[in-house]
Amino acid sequence: MGQYFDNERLASNIKEYSTKVFGVVFKFKTDNGVFSKDGLDFGTRLLLENMPLSTLSGDILDLGCGYGVVSVILSKFLQATIDAVDVNERAIHLAKMNAKLNSCYDINFFISDVYQNISRKYDYIITNPPIRAGKEIVYKMLMGAKNYLKDGGALFFVMRKDQGAKSAIKDLENMYNIEILCKKNGFFVIKCFFN
Repeated sequence: MGQYFDNERLASNIKEYSTKVFGVVFKFKTDNGVFSKDGLDFGTRLLLENMPLSTLSGDILDLGCGYGVVSVILSKFLQATIDAVDVNERAIHLAKMNAKLNSCYDINFFISDVYQNISRKYDYIITNPPIRAGKEIVYKMLMGAKNYLKDGGALFFVMRKDQGAKSAIKDLENMYNIEILCKKNGFFVIKCFFN
């Protein structure tokens, strides 16, 4: 599989941390070679805290799920079917461990290089795209979402202003309606949807 990084040679060093989101304590196991291995990153927390959770239901795709933070947390608060994918095998292994660690048994984790192994449509696609993977991968995730959203569906993502949020918004306006849900500390939480 053509990965945009190579963690195969990194020695494993699994660690665990706890974090509180929406008043609930979650535990996550992390490892070398995965994003934000030392704790819940600011962007993902901002994304979670600014999505309209009370209106989310149905089928959800956590795109680039990493070690499962978004999926695990959302599964505790939503009545939804969640698929969670990542190109990183180590991340998917950790995500499955974290689902069990937090007693979440209704998440379907699997390997997919962006949408490569996706064969259905979703009500919502949620992502904190891997900026270090490069603009081509990030845009494939964001622009490609239109082909995997149901009618009335939406894409939610977070991106830093200094990592291209404004230009991404401008480019995405050609295919989606855009709503900026939050701006904080240089991060934008963005909703992309169709009329």
